[in-house]
Amino acid sequence: MGGAKLVKLVPQCGGIDGLVHESRAALSRVGLDPSTIDVLLNPDEKLLASDFRWLELPGHHLITFDDERYPALLHDMSSPPAALFVDGDAECLWRPQLAIVGSRNPTAGGIENARDFSSELTRQGLTICSGLASGIDSVAHAAALDAGGQTVAVTGTGLDRVYPARNRPLAERIRTQGVLVSEFPPGTAALKQHFPSRNRIISGLSLGVLVVEAGLNSGSLITARLAGEQGREVFALPGSIHNPMAKGCHRLIREGVRLVETAGQILEDLAPLAGRLAGGLRSVTTRSQTAELDKRQEDPQLAYNPDFRKLWPCLGHDPAPADSLIRASGLTAKAVSAMLLLLELRGMVEAHPGGAFSRK
Repeated sequence: MGGAKLVKLVPQCGGIDGLVHESRAALSRVGLDPSTIDVLLNPDEKLLASDFRWLELPGHHLITFDDERYPALLHDMSSPPAALFVDGDAECLWRPQLAIVGSRNPTAGGIENARDFSSELTRQGLTICSGLASGIDSVAHAAALDAGGQTVAVTGTGLDRVYPARNRPLAERIRTQGVLVSEFPPGTAALKQHFPSRNRIISGLSLGVLVVEAGLNSGSLITARLAGEQGREVFALPGSIHNPMAKGCHRLIREGVRLVETAGQILEDLAPLAGRLAGGLRSVTTRSQTAELDKRQEDPQLAYNPDFRKLWPCLGHDPAPADSLIRASGLTAKAVSAMLLLLELRGMVEAHPGGAFSRK
């Protein structure tokens, strides 16, 4: 069916229960083909039972499009996933992310650049997102964890599988220190057509995408294109004209993608976009308070904002983890993430390694 069609049909049928209990004639009228209707009316009970067993395990979640935990940035995609299977800390999905992607066969220089940029951007408070592939993806994930931060891995398989298999130890680190995400149910194998679909989620979750090294046929160029279509910032590192793994980046730069040489240049460009996306994040967390949102934007001190008044006393000059700020303030993870991003952009809060924050 595809996520976009499912997201559209569920409200038309009065919810997911209504959809799966519709008659064959009604499902045909809403545009579903006979094979899809057969699956809806006669689901594979063994597969459903397998999914439920997976969801019963600690740290496993299914976050549907209408779930309050569903990442705000994915809501605006033209083809959002209808649901996400999640293994690990689901709150990571609400933190400001930068995607780092690149070649599966990078040069030594590409590996060094991926490690340096991932480490520095993590120390500056960003969460690194990538696809758990060999090469640049794996280096970026590992560097973020080594720097004391968290990382988001979006996979092209079910979360009971790891592809490539040699990344199992890395996947376990991410599971315990970050989060693994997939739109594919457990048991789904690594099929070629799944990876472009995965790439749209990587770019959709992120404020921007950094391409470190990429050949002319690299899947990373698909991620960069999708990011541009989604209104995200796209960055590319230049390389030697003799390096075939730099040719994809050079093509992106010729097409107008921002050439960057330092992490600071990325942070500088992300600030305006982060401000706009923070507004979108706040609108999701407080849909009934639009008038109050206008006050927040007008009042530089945020004096009349109830979320600010709850969170600000919990912030000190010593770094405090986001989890402790959530507990101390009594706010939801989404509200705390949105407010911390807003305060950081206004220069009132400083991010520290490991997802901690303090007054600036």
